[in-house]
Amino acid sequence: MSTRRKINATAKLIGEWPLTPAATLGSSVRARGIFLEIRARLPMEFRKLLHIESGVLTLRLSEGAENDVQVVFGIVSKALQNIEDLPVIPREIEDILTISTAERHRWLKDGRLQSAGTKTVKLRGRARNITFHVFDPQHVEDVLDRDLVMVWREQDAATAAENRRRAAGKAAMKRAQRSGRGTAASGGYGPDENSHSSLRGWEDFENDGLLR
Repeated sequence: MSTRRKINATAKLIGEWPLTPAATLGSSVRARGIFLEIRARLPMEFRKLLHIESGVLTLRLSEGAENDVQVVFGIVSKALQNIEDLPVIPREIEDILTISTAERHRWLKDGRLQSAGTKTVKLRGRARNITFHVFDPQHVEDVLDRDLVMVWREQDAATAAENRRRAAGKAAMKRAQRSGRGTAASGGYGPDENSHSSLRGWEDFENDGLLR
């Protein structure tokens, strides 16, 4: 598990940018995702200067770095423009909607969760890139506001119950068919007319014309 960097107590606070509810959608996971996105846009030597504290991005510069203030400040300010439109990634949507990974996959597959495209990244320690679906923040907010998660869960429960009922019906039908074949094979119906030659006196009974 990664540990968060400690803030240098001697570093000078240069700028603060509160993240609005429209940007975070009420999720601390989303807030940290925005922080990581903004930090990735900074030059490597400045990335350790950006922090997130209680949903607020802060820029702190150590002594002697004042010459770089305007450059870093401008990058962060520009990156935060229209941050509310930043696509929502899987772990963020699960936290925002309080859903499981299985539910996200199922609802994405049947179209209830609408994909806004895919994103490919390479994670540290992995040889291959990974590609995943991202989501439009407005769509996620609509799902949240309309409480669609509850509706979808009720739909899934009804579908599961119907599937169980149908499966039970099919199983009962198969058991009945197997039972019927077993009864017929047991010879419980007695011999038919094709076996009359084995019956005593049958020829005399037939000659009398009683079967015509």
